[in-house]
Amino acid sequence: MHGFYIYAVTAMLLFCLGLFGLVSHKNLLRKIVALNVMAGGVFLFFISIANLDPSGGVDPVPQAMVLTGIVVAISLTAFALCLARRIHEKTGQNELDTSCSIEGEDR
Repeated sequence: MHGFYIYAVTAMLLFCLGLFGLVSHKNLLRKIVALNVMAGGVFLFFISIANLDPSGGVDPVPQAMVLTGIVVAISLTAFALCLARRIHEKTGQNELDTSCSIEGEDR
């Protein structure tokens, strides 16, 4: 049971670190990496929950969810990287623009 707390706190720290990176950076690649760090925290938390079975066994449902989540995270990362590359080709920028103006319209 003591190991659960170590893994759970580490998972929460990873998630918070990824959330901070997602909010604080404008660069698209850094945002994608921050999302992956957040996903790693969630996966670690699910694995720590899987070992809480009092009979000493391991619950296979959280493990299956983590395996499925890893596949989805890899696919979404590849898709996000393709979108970031496309944005860079079209605009020449790697950062998100925070202004809300529409082209040809002055605010």
